[in-house]
Amino acid sequence: MKKRTFPLEKVYGLIEPGPVVLLSTSRNGRPNVMPMSWHMMMEFEPPLIGCIVSNRNYSFDSLKSSGQCVINIPTIDIADKVVGCGNTSGATVDKFEKFALTCQPATQVDAPLIDECYANLECRVVDTKMLAKYCMFVVEVVQAWIDPRVKKPQTIHHLGYGKFMIAGETVKLKSKMR
Repeated sequence: MKKRTFPLEKVYGLIEPGPVVLLSTSRNGRPNVMPMSWHMMMEFEPPLIGCIVSNRNYSFDSLKSSGQCVINIPTIDIADKVVGCGNTSGATVDKFEKFALTCQPATQVDAPLIDECYANLECRVVDTKMLAKYCMFVVEVVQAWIDPRVKKPQTIHHLGYGKFMIAGETVKLKSKMR
């Protein structure tokens, strides 16, 4: 056997769940944004997404109190802004201003859409049963937006410790799923 042991604290980089997204919230009329990599689809209809937001993050209290957010999906074009948002606290900095991100009004929630992102999912929190133990919110997507000009979005995927992968080639394999 040519395999070697792998550090447990790095396992998350092997089981990367999907693209890095920008979670936008609003609290007392003040918008905030944070990158989030720990999320998963939980159901198709209605679309439910599980989101892990650390209770040490400024966005945690905003999401908990408002029960609303937008999951914004960026591409490689704004990767530096995404990383910058992750290295800055919304408690002390207006990240929209600092990183020149454009707020657009949502139609179903109070949190803003981020115009620079190719897709935006307006969400409402529908389950907080795992919040105390795992910091996991379950949100329902109530409105989705996509920029039709973006044909092959190059999303970014966090592998840990400052390493990212860019979504690449798409392949179609035989499947009974539509």
